[in-house]
Amino acid sequence: MARVVSFVAPCKVVVREEPDAPLLDGGVRVETVYSGVSAGTELTQYRGSNPHLHRRWDPERRLFVAGTAGEPYPLVAGYEEVGRVVEGALPPGTLVWGAWGHRSTAVVPGARARECVLPDGLAPLAAVFARIGAIALNAVLDADVHVGETVAVFGQGVPGLIATQLVSLNGGRVIAVDAMPRRLELAGELGAAHVVEARGRVAEEIRELTGGRGADVSIEISGRYEALAEAIRATAYNARVVAAGFYQGEGTALRLGEEFHHNRIAIVSSQISGVSPRLAGRWDRARLEQTVMQLAAGGRLSLEPLVTHLVPAEDAADAFRLLDEHPEDAVQVVLEFVRDL
Repeated sequence: MARVVSFVAPCKVVVREEPDAPLLDGGVRVETVYSGVSAGTELTQYRGSNPHLHRRWDPERRLFVAGTAGEPYPLVAGYEEVGRVVEGALPPGTLVWGAWGHRSTAVVPGARARECVLPDGLAPLAAVFARIGAIALNAVLDADVHVGETVAVFGQGVPGLIATQLVSLNGGRVIAVDAMPRRLELAGELGAAHVVEARGRVAEEIRELTGGRGADVSIEISGRYEALAEAIRATAYNARVVAAGFYQGEGTALRLGEEFHHNRIAIVSSQISGVSPRLAGRWDRARLEQTVMQLAAGGRLSLEPLVTHLVPAEDAADAFRLLDEHPEDAVQVVLEFVRDL
C-alpha cells in the first residue's frame, strides 16, 4: 500500500493509504525519498483559490470556461519528488527525480525516468528542486539577460532565489526584492548585488541603484499583483517584465495607465508548459530540469541551503499549515518519506 498526502477540502490535509499502481511494461516503480512542497501552486490548491478548482480548462481552445471537470477534492498535489527505483526498466537503487505527487510509491514511464537520473555528485535532497528550478530557469531564459545588465528579481522564495543565482551565472547584476528579511539575507549570500525590502520605495530605490534608468529587465516570480505593479514601475523605458508568478484573482493593484503605458513596458508570461518560441527548437522541460541538476552537481548552483524544514510525511498537515500561516519562517519545506537513504 502507498501512503498518499491528499487535500480533502480547503486547508484540510490527510495521509491515507491506497493500493500500489501496477507496474506497466517498460516502466519503473519508485519509492519516494523526498517530496518538496511548492509554496506557490500547491498553496493555491490547499487554500482553494486555484482556478482549476472552480472553472474547467478547455485544452483544445486553451480557455478556462464555466463549470468544473468534477469534484475538485480530494486531490493529490506535489511535483518535486525524488525516489529510488525498486523494480522495472532501470537498475534497483537508481535515484531519479520527477513529478508524481506526495505519495510513497509511484510508477513512472521508463523513458521519463531515464531522463531524470541524478547526475554524479548531486545530493538527493537537492534533486527536489528539478522542476521548480526549471521554472526559474525558464523565467531567466524569457528575460533574455545580457552580460552587464541589471535584473530586478521580485520575490525571493525558492524560485526567486534560484533565478537570482541563474541571472548571476548569466552575467547579470541582481537586485533582489522581497518583504522577508530572512529571504533577502539568503539572496545576498547567493549572489545578489543589492537587496531591497518590498515594504519600502522599491521602484525609486531601483532607479537610484541604476542611475535613474531602471532595471534592464525585471522578473516577477512571487505571484503578487502588487509586486508585478512595482516591477513595471521599476523597469527601464522600452524594456520587459517577465511575469512568472501564479497570480490569483483580479489584478486590482495594476495601474496600466501609468508607467506601463508611458514607458512602453512589455510584459512576458513565463510558464513551465512551454518555452520561448525562439528557443523551442532546442529547449524543452527535460533540458531545463537537466540543466538545473547539472549546475547543482557541478557546484555552480546552491540548492540545499534553501531547505529550511525536513518534515516526516505523516506530518504533512503541519507542513502546509506552516507555509500558509507563517511563510516568514520557511523557504523550502520537504516531506521525508524514507529516512535510511
